[in-house]
Amino acid sequence: MDGAMLDWTLGILSFFLFFLYDWNRVFRKNTWMRPWFAIGNLLLAAVAVRMLLKALSENGINGKIWICIGSIFLIVLIYTLYFALPFDSTYCQEADGHKVCRTGMYGWCRHPGIWWFLGMFVSFGMAAGGGEALWLGLVLSFLNLLYAWYQDRWIFVREFSDYEDYRREVPFLIPGRGKGGEHA
Repeated sequence: MDGAMLDWTLGILSFFLFFLYDWNRVFRKNTWMRPWFAIGNLLLAAVAVRMLLKALSENGINGKIWICIGSIFLIVLIYTLYFALPFDSTYCQEADGHKVCRTGMYGWCRHPGIWWFLGMFVSFGMAAGGGEALWLGLVLSFLNLLYAWYQDRWIFVREFSDYEDYRREVPFLIPGRGKGGEHA
């Protein structure tokens, strides 16, 4: 398997694991599936690192600029997913009707990580020379959007006791929109 095919396989597999992890977390609760979210994150990290290694091997100034931009998006993504949320109740506990986080970025829109993920993978794709790497970043970003929609419609409404209220009050994706996603 060539490098590009490996990246596509790892990236798509990571989202397959994410979807199944959330489904299991809410509907099945099989303990053997609990590591799938972490494994999916490791697979996505491997894709990002492979993009960065390709970008670094090209040594162009444009690639370095894109790496810097992508790194900023990566830092904000990590903050959004792992520090702006209470880690233990978000990633370590059963889906048991706890309350949704409404502070910081999660008061702006329900899925702020979508923007940072898109910025990171598009930037790393550009740093790696555009072309297929950029397409991979765009496809992974689309899968991430589908994953957020799936969580928003099927998972979080069952996982969080107040998610329906949160959906009415905070827009899905675009900050600055009013209640229920209407323009302010």
